[in-house]
Amino acid sequence: MIDIKVLREDPSAAEERLALKNVRIDVNAILVLDERRRSMGKDVDDMKCRRNKVSEGISLKKRNQEDASAEIADMQELSAAIREKDAALAEIQKELQRQLLAVPNMPSPETPPGKSEADNVVVRSQGKLRDFDFEPKDHLDIAEILKMLDMKRGAKIAGSGFPLYTGTGARLERALINFMLDLHGSEHGYSEIFPPFLVHSGSATGTGQLPKMAEDMYYLREDDLWLIPTAEVPVTNIHRDEVLSAAELPIRYVAYSGCFRREAGSYGKETRGLQRLHQFNKVEMVQFVHPDRSYEAWEQLIGNAESVLQKLGLPYRVVELCSADLSFAAARCCDIELWAPGSKKWLEVSSCSNFEDFQARRANIRFKDENGMRFVHTLNGSGVATPRLMIALIENYQQADGSLRIPEALQPYLGTDHIKG
Repeated sequence: MIDIKVLREDPSAAEERLALKNVRIDVNAILVLDERRRSMGKDVDDMKCRRNKVSEGISLKKRNQEDASAEIADMQELSAAIREKDAALAEIQKELQRQLLAVPNMPSPETPPGKSEADNVVVRSQGKLRDFDFEPKDHLDIAEILKMLDMKRGAKIAGSGFPLYTGTGARLERALINFMLDLHGSEHGYSEIFPPFLVHSGSATGTGQLPKMAEDMYYLREDDLWLIPTAEVPVTNIHRDEVLSAAELPIRYVAYSGCFRREAGSYGKETRGLQRLHQFNKVEMVQFVHPDRSYEAWEQLIGNAESVLQKLGLPYRVVELCSADLSFAAARCCDIELWAPGSKKWLEVSSCSNFEDFQARRANIRFKDENGMRFVHTLNGSGVATPRLMIALIENYQQADGSLRIPEALQPYLGTDHIKG
């Protein structure tokens, strides 16, 4: 959540920064409501102070056995007025909260400006694109021949967008998850978490999925539970409404989870095979860091995600998102994209975001040091999502005889260096 002090200090500058996300927010309308809240709050406080004085006068008269009926009548009238004002104030506070929850995070001053994903900036590339001496197939053709995927039966079970991994495909998916959890845990210093796959509305609001992304999430109305779109949601909420000590920071968690997305706005986008799914697996990294070191931690987070692809020997590039392509909650973000030679496109497999104190304000995650109480900065990055990783791995390691070579880093998990038909 935006610190309302930032809006008060320079409303025009705040509107300009928010407009960099292609969002139009009437900051002055929010500030008018804020002023009403503060003014009414002062009135209520004054009335409660007066009631306390009247109450003291009543007690004094009763001790002196004097008639306090006039003061009691005044107290009753004042108490009724306070109840009415309190109710009105609660409604104003509720509306102000609703409007503030709809305001996205401001882009970092370091974020490149832009109007669409076409303005994203390639930061660096790693690895050489493979030269094939045969025409490479796409992942779905290969996976079906090798009996690794059965999309038709998956659709029969749950509908399109719900893949059914079979045989060596299921084993490879499990191998990727275990490999990434082990890598981030043993080499990068993350503590492993196995979180719930459903969260209540408070948790989804805390990380910024609600109210903005409600249409893209699966909801169980009777229980007020949402299927998570990413492990970022439950893992970030581990410390919701907590005060950490500065000595505890940074806190780093890594978690595997199933992820569920309705993809309500994906009409017309590429959905062949594993490219866009309603259910998929992901290993997620989440950090809680000191504000003074959050961008140093963000660079480290990106490097942690890159190491997965380096160890798998896959060519990739790091792309910094321009202001208009940032998510609702992010202040700065880099995507990592893998080259898929059969599909002939770059595919995003990780987004590494710094939310600064935006999520921490919503979820009330603070820390205390010699300077007092402050909000932590939260970061998260896919470490990484498996569907497009699987696409790139299958397409890059396909062989002319139709088999699939397994990268050395995965061989201990699968017990083989090839998958054959």
